[in-house]
Amino acid sequence: MFRFLTTTMLGRSVVASVLAAAAVQQPVFRTSSDVVRVFATVTDKDGRLVTTLPKDAFEVRDEGKPQPITLFDRTPQPIRLIVMLDASGSMAGNLPLLRAASEELFVRLRSGDVARVGSFGREIAISPEFTRNIEELRRALPQTIPNDAPTPLWRAIDQAIDAFGEQQESRPVILVLSDGKDNDVAPATWGHHPASQAEVIDRARKEDVMIYAVAMRSRGARPAMPMPGPGGLQAMLTADLPDPGLARVAEETGGGYVEIRFGEDLGEGFAGVADELHSQYLLGFTPPRRDGKVHAIEVKVSERGAKPRARKSYVAPK
Repeated sequence: MFRFLTTTMLGRSVVASVLAAAAVQQPVFRTSSDVVRVFATVTDKDGRLVTTLPKDAFEVRDEGKPQPITLFDRTPQPIRLIVMLDASGSMAGNLPLLRAASEELFVRLRSGDVARVGSFGREIAISPEFTRNIEELRRALPQTIPNDAPTPLWRAIDQAIDAFGEQQESRPVILVLSDGKDNDVAPATWGHHPASQAEVIDRARKEDVMIYAVAMRSRGARPAMPMPGPGGLQAMLTADLPDPGLARVAEETGGGYVEIRFGEDLGEGFAGVADELHSQYLLGFTPPRRDGKVHAIEVKVSERGAKPRARKSYVAPK
């Protein structure tokens, strides 16, 4: 079983039946005023997706104060997805697995969904345009991975945010797969900025980008002997762990985070991202203050045993 934070992956047949039932006679409440859009995932006590809650089961708080929900929709919303794949040296042996898992994601794109494919290692490359054409997406997958390629993780996500371009109705989502910690070795030059985890969170907040992270353990990354000093042993034991910042980025933006352990199915992890994205609730409220500042938000549900997951903050308009 995989878990996105507290979410257990559903079987394909179960997901399909739940989504089909939820799509029948869905109530939609919309408003033309300026609203803050919040996408929420809800799971039950066993981590299964809950997709049939009514509007009055939700509460949205801005800086701790409940806000009237002026937008509510529980039908699948179109997504613009950018898949960013780690092409660092430690992933070289996982290339066939990576390509097969991407296929599981591509076939789950629905009408209205579009995607681009990117990779990061020696270079950061993103396919030129959004498409639903599976052949085009396949051609954008990495063909080879150099054994000495670094992991410019945060710069890659930062460039993926750039790639969305102007704001559109369909929501922007990034799915990043990585097995290592950020080690961007490119020197700072004109036009090149080595982004940080904090900067990625800040940009995602401002531009309403949801980030999902699928993390793997590196193979062969652990040093044979610990480095000298009190932190040497800890560094050796955690050398093959993915960057801990990935979970924080996913949590802050309302996305999901899952670690793929040895022997688990990466394709199932990718498929679960698609299933979850198509079973979220869209909630909206009018910002109580247009002050241009960061506001903390919280989503609550009244359903017993249900747990919501959504982004933690937004930037109010001026």
